[in-house]
Amino acid sequence: MDKENHSVVTEFIFMGITQDRQLQIIFFVIFLLVYLVNVVGNIGMIILIIADTQLHTPMYFFLCNLSFVDLGYSSAIAPRMLADFLTERKVISFSSCATQFAFFVGFVDAECYVLAAMAYDRFVAICRPLHYGTLMSKRVCLALMLGSYLAGLVSLVAHTSLTFSLSYCGSNIINHFFCEIPPLLALSCSDTYISEILLFSLCGFIEFSTILIIFISYAFILIAIIRMRSAEGRLKAFSTCGSHLTGVTLFYGTVMFMYLRPTSSYSLDQDKWASVFYTIIIPMLNPLIYSLRNKDVKAAFKKLIGKKPQE
Repeated sequence: MDKENHSVVTEFIFMGITQDRQLQIIFFVIFLLVYLVNVVGNIGMIILIIADTQLHTPMYFFLCNLSFVDLGYSSAIAPRMLADFLTERKVISFSSCATQFAFFVGFVDAECYVLAAMAYDRFVAICRPLHYGTLMSKRVCLALMLGSYLAGLVSLVAHTSLTFSLSYCGSNIINHFFCEIPPLLALSCSDTYISEILLFSLCGFIEFSTILIIFISYAFILIAIIRMRSAEGRLKAFSTCGSHLTGVTLFYGTVMFMYLRPTSSYSLDQDKWASVFYTIIIPMLNPLIYSLRNKDVKAAFKKLIGKKPQE
């Protein structure tokens, strides 16, 4: 497309999830409740872990960081989405779009490495229990989390610079409810082939490296569990890993569906609902997944509210 025949885009307009006003009000109420549960659950988890010294262990340190990144990327999307349900013209400036996009990408990619660190922690706890204190020292845990946030920062810079260095000089209507890679690439009047390859490669590396860490960790964990003679020990190991595996499956399943496909196979209307799931629903579910079956978290909560935990 010839750029001279088009004005340069300075703002974008979201189509949102639906154009039906009645449905918008219904969705506003539903997603407001979901987001409130998300905020209360994740902030509550962070406060609980910080306040209770018995939860000052590597596993809960990583869980605290998971709650932080969940809250981070969902808050980059949900407040704006909720406000747009109540407005007729859903306009966002070019710079605000880039900012929303950057925060979202940075926190989501950091979460991939947080989940991988959690899998490694479970591997050490089950397969190397005698060396757990050394292998998962405070210095190692801090290094793992700093590495996760650094990876998120690098991804943030790379994705944002690649996506927003493209030319947008035609339609400014984004068939989505936030600034997401596929609909933005669909709007660009530049040749997006190189950007698609680079973005796909970066996403692929992040997904592959973290999934590989998780897969190898759980392969060794499974072998160790099979070798356990105690049925109680096997049950305890499965219980410890079950919550993490559930969270990993939900998160990676949706992210891989969204990003590890060629743009020719995208269905933007369908992908909007997949995006709702991993930007709004999963961050709400994680505190529930990691707390409902966790005796330590339940005991810490009862202690915090002044109720003596049952023996």
